[in-house]
Amino acid sequence: MAKKKKQAAKKSGAEASATASTAKTQAEVRSFLYVGGRDCQVAHLRQIASNFGAELIHHDGGLREAVSRIDTVLPSVDCVFCPIDCISHDACLRVKSGCKKFGKTFIPLRNGSKSSLERALQTLNERNAEA
Repeated sequence: MAKKKKQAAKKSGAEASATASTAKTQAEVRSFLYVGGRDCQVAHLRQIASNFGAELIHHDGGLREAVSRIDTVLPSVDCVFCPIDCISHDACLRVKSGCKKFGKTFIPLRNGSKSSLERALQTLNERNAEA
């Protein structure tokens, strides 16, 4: 009886591992544009994206970079994350209209925290795994 339980546990562990591997594979080909946020967190945000098998491209939201650069980056990404507390109005409007124009997913984040991006990526991964 104990042997059957161990085999079942091994099997469910293997299935979970295969599911996680599939979800990671789906996210590996993704690249995201992150517009705004705090410059000091960009390296941490890139690491979080990397943990999900994704590439994070950052635009500072108009502080030093031209807002028009958003238009040139949008066609090459799958979706855009925007922390609504750390972005200029002009950059946010540009992102929203660009996402509509290019058919990209716009994901507003409550704030520019690392955990906010991590939760959004986790939700995105779960949705991809269900599809």
